Amino acid sequence: MARYFDMHPQNPAPRAVGQVVDLVRGDGLVAYPTDSLYALGCRLGNADGVERIRRIRNLDDSHHFTLVCSDFGQLGQFVQVNNARFRAVRAATPGSYTFILPATKEVPRRLRHPRKRTVGVRIPDHVVTQALLAALGEPLVSSSLLLPGDEEPMTQGWEIKERLDHVVDAVVDAGDCGTTPTTVVDWSDDEPVVLRRGAGDPSRFE
Repeated sequence: MARYFDMHPQNPAPRAVGQVVDLVRGDGLVAYPTDSLYALGCRLGNADGVERIRRIRNLDDSHHFTLVCSDFGQLGQFVQVNNARFRAVRAATPGSYTFILPATKEVPRRLRHPRKRTVGVRIPDHVVTQALLAALGEPLVSSSLLLPGDEEPMTQGWEIKERLDHVVDAVVDAGDCGTTPTTVVDWSDDEPVVLRRGAGDPSRFE
């Protein structure tokens, strides 16, 4: 059964944050809130956790996983950013954007797109997510929590606990995260391309 953590969205208890991070460091898989939907996440070196996410969401090998980072300094370790990308991404973060960028060698091969050698990255604007990332000290490998066959994502932690109780190790509930996903911007080539219009204002990349 998954452990359940009910956290205040603006003032999460440090002890509870530490307990979740301990689970992640022990190769646990967690469902956690962001500024745009709930997500499934595990630590960077957790190969089994990545496969568990694939099974839960029924994802193929071409799926872009997202490295959810605490800040731009951390993000810059995992993707290549020239001056134009640097300025634009820096101005848009933290926020509800996912950027697909060329991956550095710091990204495990299993997380890179098999053909493009890219990876998704984002810096969320959510107090609980940031508290988890700060305590963990590394990105969370993540995918939005939208189950196969569902037209809408789950927005309540208790519902996630009921449906995923035996396939995740913890559920972090910090209230409703809404149903609007991130805006996805593919910047693997010279010019950005908006692949999905979502919660982040897409006009700055169009």
